[in-house]
Amino acid sequence: MDPAATRSSQDTVKQFEKYVIPNYTRYPICLVRGEGQYVWDAEGKRYLDLFPGWGCNMLGHSPEPIVKAIQQQVEKLIHIPNTWYTEAQGDFAEMLCTRSFGKAFFCNSGAEANEGAIKLARLHGSPNGRYKIITFERGFHGRTLATVTATAQPKYHEGLGPLVAGFKYAPYGNLEAVADLIDHETAAIMLEPIQGEGGINIPPQGFLEGLRKLCDDNGCLLIFDEVQTCMGRTGTWFGYQQFGVQPDVLTMAKGVAGGVAAGVVIAKTELAPALRPGMHASTFGGNPLAMAAGIATMKMIEDQNLLANVEAMSARFRRHFESLQRELPIIQEVRTKGMMIGVELSIPSKPAVGKCMERGVLVNSTQDSVLRLLPALNITEAEVDEGCSVIAEVLREMASEA
Repeated sequence: MDPAATRSSQDTVKQFEKYVIPNYTRYPICLVRGEGQYVWDAEGKRYLDLFPGWGCNMLGHSPEPIVKAIQQQVEKLIHIPNTWYTEAQGDFAEMLCTRSFGKAFFCNSGAEANEGAIKLARLHGSPNGRYKIITFERGFHGRTLATVTATAQPKYHEGLGPLVAGFKYAPYGNLEAVADLIDHETAAIMLEPIQGEGGINIPPQGFLEGLRKLCDDNGCLLIFDEVQTCMGRTGTWFGYQQFGVQPDVLTMAKGVAGGVAAGVVIAKTELAPALRPGMHASTFGGNPLAMAAGIATMKMIEDQNLLANVEAMSARFRRHFESLQRELPIIQEVRTKGMMIGVELSIPSKPAVGKCMERGVLVNSTQDSVLRLLPALNITEAEVDEGCSVIAEVLREMASEA
């Protein structure tokens, strides 16, 4: 039993079965402690986490600078409503906007950030009768009713109708299809610059530039959902900087505060007034704890030169998986952009998750056939090699059984 545990994993599972709504598919393991790239379960088993916090633990588990920042902040202020000013919120907004553009609105999650962006687009477009928003197949934007409607995947819509009116869907990468959907009521085009849950789908050359031009030519806003691609995940502060295409509105969450719940909307300065008082709010948004964690996250990324580490470790992951691809026909494609890694298989990828977990490595499966990794920005060469060795062992086993 791990010293941090007070009961077994099975005891916790039984407690959940009795008291917690079962809307998640959970593994029968209770995690009790994390440090760096590793977590431990109640029984003391250690796991290398290559999907830490579903991508939220941008700098691994319990990084010291973030822990200290939260400890210092909690002694002064835990929560102050947004009817007053707080230094930490202003400081974090300045840090984010001077590395991107515009002005910031703070909330608690990616879904909330995208909800805010949708409202902003409609408020901006309403004087001209614009309310429609074009999104993309295999995208993912959240679980609120509006953001699940924006998510153009029918499996997430089952039983939730009628959905929010005004959303139109286009195939990702198809500019002609987007152009055909635009009309005088279109307020915005919204997409992830790199699709995450959709399988680490990287845009074809010229696609984002083409969307920027379509928006400029038709008076629409371009919204980038950077919930997964923010805060250095791709090797630049924000994913849009990889492609040289600046959106009008940018949303972020997940790793923005190093594992503490936080979401952000960045809007061009001239658009920001559309989100006027009374039209949108977030009670806990911008709270001092999250802001202190966000500031510490940005400082740690800069102080430890982690954007350069992302580029180096991304190349190392790519070499491992491309070498394995040449060996194993079940690997159809390897897609990487910074610390976003997708390995598409010709067979279901979900069994690999369980097999890797048995061997002490945590990974994710998405879109039925894509093995997905979102490693922390400060992962080391040794940890990359350790994880890839286990994944290779598992995929060789699966290939022999296919």
